[in-house]
Amino acid sequence: MTIAVEKVLYTAHATAHGGRDGKVATNDGKLDVTVAPPVEMGGNGQGTNPEQLFAAGYAACFHSALKVVARRARQDADGSTVTAEVGIGPINGGAGYGLEVALVVSLPGVERAVAEELVAKAHEVCPYSNATRGNIKVDLEVE
Repeated sequence: MTIAVEKVLYTAHATAHGGRDGKVATNDGKLDVTVAPPVEMGGNGQGTNPEQLFAAGYAACFHSALKVVARRARQDADGSTVTAEVGIGPINGGAGYGLEVALVVSLPGVERAVAEELVAKAHEVCPYSNATRGNIKVDLEVE
């Protein structure tokens, strides 16, 4: 099932040159990074890799969704954190590559059962979660 956006609120623009071993920049100049494969994938590790960029975006987006659902539930999300771990590896017998994600959420001072419910609701709200649902494995962990 394709999810259609009802109204586009913002569109980001980024251009890559050189693929995994080059540069990526946004049209507004706020992001301009050198990209390089990690050492584990045969690179020199001297740049940011796409998985790090994806992890940063997913963690920030999920954390915003978590704060929204916490506020709606009248729960305190102060001091909360979201860590995204993005793994890459071969799929289909090496015919291509795939991603998997683990989101590790810390909600200090919130009862575990309530925290797990908030995380599940944030997973329904977060645009990254909606984009990846059914496409890649995403594990949710409450610390």
